[in-house]
Amino acid sequence: MNKDLAYYMKLPYRIVLYPSPEGGYAVEIPELPGCLSQGETKEEALAMIEDAKRCWLVDALEHGDPIPEPASHEEYSGRILIRTTRSLHRALVERAREENTSLNQFINYQLARGIGYKPEKR
Repeated sequence: MNKDLAYYMKLPYRIVLYPSPEGGYAVEIPELPGCLSQGETKEEALAMIEDAKRCWLVDALEHGDPIPEPASHEEYSGRILIRTTRSLHRALVERAREENTSLNQFINYQLARGIGYKPEKR
């Protein structure tokens, strides 16, 4: 298989977008060291990282530099075992009861909310 620019541009590299302290948004592709950009809006930042990715890949191809491919998506069971204090366990159970939900659902919701996770649409 010919691994040209088109090949690498189609690969599903992970994109990380976060608010910039100076305003706007910063965006990067962790698998491509130094491939980062920014934009005033999320949409602009995401468009800019595509341009930065193209430039990064063109430069690497022209110089014969190795190009890492995206990390494989590991399979996750969705099961996590954690240990906590008795008082936190009690507080979590009480809050779950207040919300009229299971402890598992309550913890799942709070974890997702804490990291800003939004489930993928299927």
